Amino acid sequence: MTRRIAVSVDHELCVGNGMCRGIAPQAFVAVADGQSSAGDPNAEPLERVLEAAANCPVSAITVSDADTGEELDF
Repeated sequence: MTRRIAVSVDHELCVGNGMCRGIAPQAFVAVADGQSSAGDPNAEPLERVLEAAANCPVSAITVSDADTGEELDF
């Protein structure tokens, strides 16, 4: 069974540089102010979503298991 994941972006931290959207464009989408928001993280390979989170320059992204709520390390 494939692990389902959930993604959240802290809009207090996000500076809108778009790194996450470049790495995992289906998991992250741009919102009106240029910041990123969660798209469909399950449309991307888990490794790509984790890479996008790890490359956020302000650590605004949290990735967790959608079923257990366990935060995933990246």
